[in-house]
This record gives sequence, C-alpha cells and structure tokens, in this order.
Amino acid sequence: MQTRTYKTTADLELQLDIYGADSSDNSPKPVIVWIHGGALIMGNRKQVRPHHLERYLAEGFAVVSIDYRLAPETKLPLIVEDVEDAIDWIEEHRDELGIDSSRLAVIGHSAGGYLTLTTGYRIKPTPKALVAFYGYGNLVGEWYSKPDPFYSNEFNMFTEAEAHAAVGTTEIADGSQDPRRRDYYLWCRQNGLWPEKVGGHDPISKADHFTPYSPEENVDSNYPPTLLLHGNNDTDVPYEQSVLMASKLESAGIKHEFITIENGPHGFDNNPESADTPEVQAAFERVIEFLKSHT
Repeated sequence: MQTRTYKTTADLELQLDIYGADSSDNSPKPVIVWIHGGALIMGNRKQVRPHHLERYLAEGFAVVSIDYRLAPETKLPLIVEDVEDAIDWIEEHRDELGIDSSRLAVIGHSAGGYLTLTTGYRIKPTPKALVAFYGYGNLVGEWYSKPDPFYSNEFNMFTEAEAHAAVGTTEIADGSQDPRRRDYYLWCRQNGLWPEKVGGHDPISKADHFTPYSPEENVDSNYPPTLLLHGNNDTDVPYEQSVLMASKLESAGIKHEFITIENGPHGFDNNPESADTPEVQAAFERVIEFLKSHT
C-alpha cells in the first residue's frame, strides 16, 4: 500500500491509499475507487472492509481509498469536488501507478454510496460501474429534512451545545478521532437539520441548490451500470431510497441490479449479526461478478 496526497487545501493534505497497484506490471489493472461512509460527518479512508479489500485485490483490481473533507466544517459542494479531484488525480497518474483508468469502478457505503452515485453524472469519462451499498440519491426528502422518529425515540435527545462539542471551523478529513461527532449527526437527525448543516442551505426554501448534488435528479441515458444493495430493515437510510434510485435507473434504460437483503440492517455487510449470513455473502459474490462484467 502507498499513500499519496492528491490535493492540498487551506488546512489539509487530502490523501488516498493505493492498494495493489504496480507500475512494473505489463498489464495495467482495473481500479476501484472506494469511498467511506459516515453521513459526510464521520469516518475516514481507512475503513475499507478488510475482507472486501482482500477479495478485490485477489480478483485483480487495484483499490484506491480516498479522503474527502467532512461536514459541517466543509459543505456539500466542496465535498463532492474533493471526490471529483481525487478521481482526476488517479486519471492523471494512471501510468505511474500501473492502473487502467479506463476500467474504473466506484464503490461506496452509506454516505459513500451517495457520493458513488454522484460520480455517475459528475465524473468524465464516466465510470464503468457503480456499486452503492445502502446509499441514497435524494438529499431533501422528509427522511433527512424532518425530525427522524427512530433517532428521536431510540436515543437521548441532544442539545445544540452537546452536538457542537466536537465540531468547529477547521477543515477535517478524519471524523474518527472524536466519537462525539456522532452526537452531532444524531442531533441533526433528531431535528431534521442534516441537509441544512451539510449542504449549507434550507432544503425547503432552497431546494434548487441541492439539485446538482442529487443523483436521483440527474440520471440520464449516459449514467453507468449500477448495482444497488440495501437492507429492508435499515433504520438510518430508508430502503425506499434505493427503491427510488432503481426506478430512476429503470426509467432511463440504465443497466442496473438491485439486491435486497431481507431484514438487513444499515451496514449489513459489517454487522456481526448479518455479515456472515449466506444471503450477504451471496450478495458480495454478485458485487464481484458485476465489477468483472463491466470493467
């Protein structure tokens, strides 16, 4: 593994981890860009699933796991810009890395699944395949812009002061250093404030601001083949988000597959109660087949 800086901002060196790339290889490898989740508030690039990574590498892919700046310190347009810049950097350095960027797929989980779906219309050339684990294509629906019953009923209610204890004004790309960032996310969900705090605008009065960043509204005939995976017992990102995205892909005539994990929770592929079930293992085998058939 090698770590490289792809972009420098006022406060940060944004980096990416490159696995399995070998410039001495006479046959450049197809590449997977992996995007971590965490509601655009938490997480970091090191959270790629070890067993997934091992399998991707064994199947002949290089894997690049990327930083992006996190909210609320950085707002949505710059977060998406970071993903675009990371993929541009990979394209520019393809020869020295020994990868075939014309055979590029993007994979993400949760918020990383959302960012994966944005690459389907914002990245040129278009990725060859997208895989979104329990992602979402809509940013301003009631599930995010109104108080969430699950987070209000199942967790202690957070005050604004408690929520802001771990956020500030300095840009960050690693949201795992202070677990209280989760408190900020929960406060956002309990009060229906996530779109405003992440996007920088009210989702009701300024809905048009979110349109360029909403995959559901930007699917067209040029969108790449897409595999969606979602558990229908997801209490964080509603299962209906993938249902709606699949409907948009179907209407546009895009090659796609939609795998439902029966009773699957959010993060079903990393949940001790579900990750090793035959259904989840079979779903991951389908991920491998999908990647190989489209790259």
